Amino acid sequence: MQLLSLTLKGFRGIRDGLGLETLTLDFEALCDGAQLVAITGANGRGKSTVLDNMHPFMTMPSRVATAGAGGFSYYDHVYLPESEKDLTWALEGRCYRTQVVIRLNGRRRTEAYLSALADDGVWRPVVLDDGTVSDGKVETYTRCVEHLCGSADTFFTSVFGAQGKRQLSDYRNGEIKTLLADLLAQDQIRELGAKASQTAKLLKAGLVGIRQELSVIVEDEEEAACGLAKAIEAPTRAQQAQLEATKAAERREELSQSCARLMAQRDQSRETDARRSQLQEERSAAQAADLAAVRDLGERERLDRQRLERLDQRCAQRAEQTRRRRERAQAAQAQCIALLSRAPLVERAVKRLPLAERVLSMRADHVHQAREAVTEWESARSAMRLGEQRVEAIEREAGQAALRAQSLSRRFALTREVPCSGLALQGECQLLADAREAKALIPSAEGVLQRLAEERAQAQAEVQAARGRVEAMSSAEAQLQRKGNRLERSRARSSRFALLAGKAEEMADTRLRLAEANEELKGTAEVGGDPEPARQEQEERETILASLRRIEAQRRTQSEQLQKSLARIDSLLQALPMPFDGRALRAAEADRDRAAAQCEALQAAHLEAVRQSQALVELRRAQQQLGQRRVSVQQRAKRVEDAVANWTLLARCMSNDGLIALAIDDAGPALSGLANELLMACYGARFTVSIVTQAETAKGELREGFDIVVYDAESGESKSVRMMSGGERVWINECLVRAVALYLSQTSERRYATLFSDEADGALDPARKRMFGAMKREVLRIGGYTREFFISQTPELAGMADVVIDLEKHVREAALCR
Repeated sequence: MQLLSLTLKGFRGIRDGLGLETLTLDFEALCDGAQLVAITGANGRGKSTVLDNMHPFMTMPSRVATAGAGGFSYYDHVYLPESEKDLTWALEGRCYRTQVVIRLNGRRRTEAYLSALADDGVWRPVVLDDGTVSDGKVETYTRCVEHLCGSADTFFTSVFGAQGKRQLSDYRNGEIKTLLADLLAQDQIRELGAKASQTAKLLKAGLVGIRQELSVIVEDEEEAACGLAKAIEAPTRAQQAQLEATKAAERREELSQSCARLMAQRDQSRETDARRSQLQEERSAAQAADLAAVRDLGERERLDRQRLERLDQRCAQRAEQTRRRRERAQAAQAQCIALLSRAPLVERAVKRLPLAERVLSMRADHVHQAREAVTEWESARSAMRLGEQRVEAIEREAGQAALRAQSLSRRFALTREVPCSGLALQGECQLLADAREAKALIPSAEGVLQRLAEERAQAQAEVQAARGRVEAMSSAEAQLQRKGNRLERSRARSSRFALLAGKAEEMADTRLRLAEANEELKGTAEVGGDPEPARQEQEERETILASLRRIEAQRRTQSEQLQKSLARIDSLLQALPMPFDGRALRAAEADRDRAAAQCEALQAAHLEAVRQSQALVELRRAQQQLGQRRVSVQQRAKRVEDAVANWTLLARCMSNDGLIALAIDDAGPALSGLANELLMACYGARFTVSIVTQAETAKGELREGFDIVVYDAESGESKSVRMMSGGERVWINECLVRAVALYLSQTSERRYATLFSDEADGALDPARKRMFGAMKREVLRIGGYTREFFISQTPELAGMADVVIDLEKHVREAALCR
């Protein structure tokens, strides 16, 4: 893959870093003939945004939140209603163009087009061999790109080193096997394994149906066996049921005759029952007449007692009213006496109120003056704090200016150290140009330092003046507090006097109410002096009591008459013969009905036994047929189970733990050899890498795994790369990643002519960073790569590049050209 040009429109990283809506980079013009191309610029200038879009895949690898689908969205990184990525690139001698349009206006939508440059110079959509056309849909675009460039995971693991990318040592066993399978072009084996696994799943689904059919047959056999167990004794049960039905019919006949005899006795006793009913009716009538008379007497007694209760209530109410009037008068008298006890205080408050109000007004004026003094003191404090903050800001700015002056002096000093000084190449030397530019800026930096010193002296003088005013008025708050307390005491005293003075009229009203209460008490004492009840109440009470005595006498007479009538009727009832007992007849009829029901049940049991005897032959024939079906279904299930086992074994053999694992084992020494070759060429013979694809368990058995073991020649120890320091892990991981890229370039049909890396040297020391740059050239030489684009904040590593693309400088030059 060779990059030709890139245009980004509406990306947030470009806007925030360079202040541009659109950025265009012509790589053919910028990188002509260069192998190592460094992309530089200050932090936050959009370098990673540019590098993340220098490939045709639909992602920005350093911005991926989670692995898998849905881990990245362009909508979070663009801001225009219609943003665009336009990338022109070449692969295997053919030119392609990627156009991604991200729309935010209204409904979110992304369109992706992949075009190829035809022989007539016209861009036409890419068409795959299976008929897939790049029609603007993201799905078809992704299929076309993966057909041309391979898997995105393989590309971003081996060729493209994004910022914050996971190291190979952090990959899980399944992930590294999938990655290495892609590198080894084991897709066909994986597809065969997937097909075998799908076939096994389909066979398992069919096996479930066969087993369900077998379970139904077994249930039918069990049901048939139960039916046979029940029907095997059906002839014997039929004979026994016939005998029991005959006996039940005979008993039913005997019970019917007994019921007929009891019914004849019931008919003979009906005349006696009529006379008995007549006497019982007379007895009930006498009791009803007595009950009516008693009820009438009770109603008369209730009315008289109600009259007596009302009379008592009237007497009690009259006494209660007199008592309440006396209590109200006594309460009013006590209340008035209590209020009049405060009359001297009220008279004193009326006299002192004018003086208290004058004192309150004077102290309010004093508080107002103290509050103005506090306001002036706070203003002085604010001015002092602002002055101190200004001094601190000037000192920070002076420190930054001093650092800048030192930096300019250091850059100017490089003019004596640059090796190309005085040679023909000095016009093209970037370091010499920076040193001369620093010489021109040194006077302005020294002028800034002098100006900041003068401003600092002036600000400190202002702070001292403000501090003097603050110290002079330091007691303003305490004076405000004392005067405020005096004002509150004066306000409380004035309020208390005003409250008491307002009760002067209330005292006059209280004296009038006290006179009225005394008159009321005198009147209630005169009314309560007569203890005898009224004459009319006494006469009414005697009349009611006489009526109650007459009612009691009538009740006794009525009770005696009722007892005589009931005694006469009871003697006549005792002279009659005993009544017919209907319970014996009902019991006999119940026994007869039970015998009839039992007879019918036995007859039905006899018929059921006869039917079971007839169905016994059919059950035996059905059981034989079910046995034959069960044997046939079991044979089918056995054949399907054998097929499932075979297809499952085939799927395992074609999986990551089968043939693919063997291929990975074969590729491990080659990858280790390439990594060790890079380590030897760039870092010396200290470290040797080996890839372990099997791990020993606690039982001593081997299982599939993945680990990177590093031998340290200095210590003579071998350990996992996970146990090494951060810087050591960085360069060993980079050697492994580039070894994967080299292996891919040597064994795969696809050849990526360009490599990418984003600030992978951050954890390395200066010496290792120079070795890191040397490794990049070694990788290009061994793998036959054309170019590598890399981002680095290290000036030494950027200086080793053939071409440096400084985004800020590029933007300035483009602006000057326009």
